[in-house]
Amino acid sequence: MTLSALTRSPLVLSLGLALTACAGAAQATEIAMYRDPNCGCCLAWLDHAKSWFGEAEDGVTTRTIESQNLASVKEEFGVPADLASCHTAIVEGYVIEGHVPAADVQRLLAERPEGVTGLAVPGMPVGSPGMEMGDRKDAYQVIAFGPEGRAVWASYPAS
Repeated sequence: MTLSALTRSPLVLSLGLALTACAGAAQATEIAMYRDPNCGCCLAWLDHAKSWFGEAEDGVTTRTIESQNLASVKEEFGVPADLASCHTAIVEGYVIEGHVPAADVQRLLAERPEGVTGLAVPGMPVGSPGMEMGDRKDAYQVIAFGPEGRAVWASYPAS
């Protein structure tokens, strides 16, 4: 049997499609978010993240873990106290603290810079994802942090 005949075989085509489907499923991103059960802005941020990653089977899956002791969660994942916000998410091994725009998370996952443990938006700035209030936006920064320090990852102006 020639190579071209083999590649046209229904069995080979079926196997190829099955492998492609498995490869796509393996690429799904999981967002595990730790949050206070009484905080609604955390769920609004999660909706923002889902819309950016897409809600298709191979896009993103989410899991929320409610906790009354988020300080211990932040300590466990190495979030510096001065970078803390209302929720902590884990995305492909990175810590995402607070209202980080999904585009910055996507950039982190694409670049995977050495020495970066995660990204944080300290506090709860108005206008950040999940903290929308009409057209009002406070200026804020996304901070990359890790064992060797921190740096500004992105800046967003006030409006």
